[in-house]
Amino acid sequence: MDVTPMVPEGLQVVTGYGDGGFTIGEQRHQGAVIVVPEAVLAWRLADPAIFTVDDFAPLWQLVPKPEVVLIGCGARGRFIPPALRDGLKAQGLVCDAMDTGAACRTYNVLLSESRRVAAALLPVD
Repeated sequence: MDVTPMVPEGLQVVTGYGDGGFTIGEQRHQGAVIVVPEAVLAWRLADPAIFTVDDFAPLWQLVPKPEVVLIGCGARGRFIPPALRDGLKAQGLVCDAMDTGAACRTYNVLLSESRRVAAALLPVD
């Protein structure tokens, strides 16, 4: 199902992923990104294999904060350890981890529903 026609113009829609990056709207971004309705940010991670609370600092500085943060973990979803989940919750973030493809699709659907959503996405090669 293509939800892109249902998203208001000017918002950041994930239109493709793979080959180490993402297409957001018509713009290509290499590497990990954070996508919010109004912007795309390069996501700098100390170690993509191990998430830390500090890796998500750009998200807790957003005003208003997203209702939900989708974490695209690459080709396969990952479990978010309780300590990390608690640390993110302390910053006002509710997160859900899944594979990157599912995170891209879910982000677009929630965006089409006018939800305040963010996606922190690791690339899929």
